[in-house]
Amino acid sequence: MSTRIPGPRGRFFIGSAPEFNRDTLNFLRSMRDYGDIAQFYVGPVPLVVVSHPDLAREVLVTQAAKFSKNEYTKRVLAPYIGLGLFTSEGDFWKHQRHLMQPMFHTRYIGHYAETMVAYADDLARIWQDGEVRAIDKEMSQLTMRVIGKSLFDADVNNDGAAIGELITHSLKLIEEELQAVFTLPAWVPTRFHRGTRYVAAEQNALIQGFIDTRRASQEDRLDLLSLLLNARDENGQPMPDQQVRAEALTLFNAGHETTAVTMMWTWYLLSQNPAIEGRLHEELESVLAGRLPTLGDLPRLAYTEMIVKEVLRLYPPAWGTSRDALEPVSLGGYTLPKGRAVVVNIYGMHRDPRFFPDPDKFDPERFSPDREKDIPKSAYMPFGAGPRICIGNAFAMMEARLLLATLAQRFTLSVAPGHPVVPQRQFTLRAKYGMKMVVRARRDIPVPA
Repeated sequence: MSTRIPGPRGRFFIGSAPEFNRDTLNFLRSMRDYGDIAQFYVGPVPLVVVSHPDLAREVLVTQAAKFSKNEYTKRVLAPYIGLGLFTSEGDFWKHQRHLMQPMFHTRYIGHYAETMVAYADDLARIWQDGEVRAIDKEMSQLTMRVIGKSLFDADVNNDGAAIGELITHSLKLIEEELQAVFTLPAWVPTRFHRGTRYVAAEQNALIQGFIDTRRASQEDRLDLLSLLLNARDENGQPMPDQQVRAEALTLFNAGHETTAVTMMWTWYLLSQNPAIEGRLHEELESVLAGRLPTLGDLPRLAYTEMIVKEVLRLYPPAWGTSRDALEPVSLGGYTLPKGRAVVVNIYGMHRDPRFFPDPDKFDPERFSPDREKDIPKSAYMPFGAGPRICIGNAFAMMEARLLLATLAQRFTLSVAPGHPVVPQRQFTLRAKYGMKMVVRARRDIPVPA
């Protein structure tokens, strides 16, 4: 097998780090020019990029046992979320996944549908015709409120506001470290490390407060915290509080951020495609006739689902996912040494004309029943794939459809005049300058009681 993987030469000592950080999305698309498997350097560290569904499937599915989550990513996230489902490995990860999987069964997550719709309705009652609003922030606040209620039975608009502030702070610190070419050890008392320790300590104290209060009340509520506290392993043992905190923080972070950016990009793409927006309105009026949506309506909101899927193709919140080889691995005609980092180029595959004709076009019909079956396996993976596929993918899809159905039947949104829209790789795929939009009330639409 060949040993030299093609890719950009980069610069001495820093490699391609400046180009990667300056415009990650175009950099990932350009990596396809070197082949379905390519390599670049961030500082002295080589990163292998796979940009073909077959190779992605090998890394995440068929050879998943030969890879672990990327060590650098785990090291960056560990101070904030501990050894939770996202950062754990091996038998411990399998044990936790097995314990938590039932929490995301339809019979549980369906209970949260009313909360999602009610909170979206609260937001709709605040919006005024003609206002300019920061939709990126409003979608983040909305989804944070939903996950706060679903996870802790707390309203982050009231008793849980401190959680939202800390989560926002932690995401900024995570992004700062992920963009750094070189980092100092955690024991060095820099401003960054002091901030990390402060945020981590405050987050743990807040979550522990929820745990202590719930234990003291002996209440069994219909939220994810109760399910975590009631979970028992094969020996009948509960999770230690430290593990409950780690899993709760993981779910809170992942449970609001990804759906928030999905909703932001949904409003943007609808604003740029009035014909698609019009068809969405027709479906909502036909199915809902002005009333609030319910979980039972989702099977009939087929076009709404197609829109969300297409948004996730064009702007996947998780623009890539990374793994480390646990042993020498054969991949795409090359032998990767133990420890080599591999990036699955989700964004690049989602916009590859080989798998999605006219890939930059917003076309929800790609996900119609007749056409969706023609998408190559593993070419579309907004939630990852394999044993470590996002455990909350059904929750996220349910939430996005319900929030969209609640708000879109009453409003149309357009980008504020002069506001630049620039996609940017952060911890998730965000808008560099935020998303300021003009809210317009739709006329002759009954307002739900």
